[in-house]
Amino acid sequence: MIQNNALVIGIDCSTTACKAIAWNQQGKAVASGKASYPLLQPQATWYEQDAARWWHSTCEAIQQLLTQIKLSQVEAVCITHQRETFVAVDREGQPVRNAIAWMDKRSRNQVAFLDEKFGGQYINQVTGKPVSMTPSLAKIVWLTQHEPENVALTYKFLDVHGFLVYHLTGNFRTSLACADPMGAMNMEAHCWATDLLTSLELQEQQFAELVPPGEVIGYVNETGAAATGLPKGLRVIAGAGDGQCAGLGANAVGNSRAYLNLGTAIASGIISKEYFVDSSFRTMYAPIAGSYFLETVLLGGVFTLTWFVEKFASDLHNCNLNLSPLEILETAAAKLSPGAEGLMLVPYWNNVMNPYWDANAAGITIGWTGTHGKEHFYRAILEGIAFEQRLVGDAVMSATNQRFSEYVVMGGGSTSNLWCQILADVTGIPIVRSTTTEATCLGAGILAAVAVGWYPDIGTAAKCLTHTAERFTPSQEKQAIYSKLYSSVFSIGRLADLD
Repeated sequence: MIQNNALVIGIDCSTTACKAIAWNQQGKAVASGKASYPLLQPQATWYEQDAARWWHSTCEAIQQLLTQIKLSQVEAVCITHQRETFVAVDREGQPVRNAIAWMDKRSRNQVAFLDEKFGGQYINQVTGKPVSMTPSLAKIVWLTQHEPENVALTYKFLDVHGFLVYHLTGNFRTSLACADPMGAMNMEAHCWATDLLTSLELQEQQFAELVPPGEVIGYVNETGAAATGLPKGLRVIAGAGDGQCAGLGANAVGNSRAYLNLGTAIASGIISKEYFVDSSFRTMYAPIAGSYFLETVLLGGVFTLTWFVEKFASDLHNCNLNLSPLEILETAAAKLSPGAEGLMLVPYWNNVMNPYWDANAAGITIGWTGTHGKEHFYRAILEGIAFEQRLVGDAVMSATNQRFSEYVVMGGGSTSNLWCQILADVTGIPIVRSTTTEATCLGAGILAAVAVGWYPDIGTAAKCLTHTAERFTPSQEKQAIYSKLYSSVFSIGRLADLD
């Protein structure tokens, strides 16, 4: 029997902070806690974290949350997390060195080594991901080549979820949908890619035991209870990576709905019952057992807008209009016609993953004239990212032979009416704004809600716990203009793939 005041806790251990949110049966956040931790940069392109801080911040966030509710209300906890980041630990679960973060770029030579040794197509087919510096595998190879003394001390290579699960339960376990971004799994067989690992002189035993998302992965033990304040014996539910959970929190789980996260990076995806592999996307496990998540990522999303304001529009802070620079630029750019009066760009400000997987790619801007100003460049960024989304979205739809019914948008960029309308006009797909500001954490909450029996399945839970607001419908007139421009942008984009 479900308590009227029952709660589940979703924990999001992201790149910068750990956030814990208690969700009720209507999908409302009733309590929360948050604690941050630093991102370390020992060298120019290296990014690391002290994994112990993940645990300390998780404990602090949970403790903050528990001061706002009754402990007896909590029925389960589920974790989502920054993907690809991993840590090497000893038999007691203690880090033997700093964790290596997802954006770390030390493994360029190891990517070339993997591509030469196995061929990119083989790794893509097995792991669902082309060879690149983002998955953990190339960085683990880097460790074996450069820090063999630390590898000798390593008992397990753990993703963030697996590390936190161990400290909560004492089990070296992780979720299929948390481990697969490491790039070392056989996606069709639902297990570690033993042949691949053995060829690299690694063993399956060096990785965590795998559990399907949404199942009980363990129970809070005495140590975990003492550190967090959670009750001993509380169910811990196997979670999923932040991208997959965000899609779940946006209810992108059926009816050809895709999600589109307009954050620092631009991520979109759709759930598939079939296993598809294509260079235009990467294939992950969906939060729904037995399903896959076809995901695209553009690393320079809101990051590019923030870069532009900081580097070229900082003077707008001094306009005394009680508006932020982004609000000023938004208002001015909205008055421009589609195409930003001939200024166009390819938005590879932070290299490019799909569809080109080129770590050397850079942004391209063309069409400058003396009439262009800040507002033109701002609009060109919005349009350039929208063109890129059409490119990868069309590729996913072609590979799966289905058309998206709509994009459910979230993230900081989704507050821009102009950007939402441009995305609708460029892609030709309606844009629907999610009302959930914490879709990632809610996705973890949905997994927990189904596991404890609040709802019979993920689809029902997502429908009941998520909500949408404004809808942006493509304008036929503007869509026709953008379609003509798109062929030009696509041709320019191909230049970024050339040496």
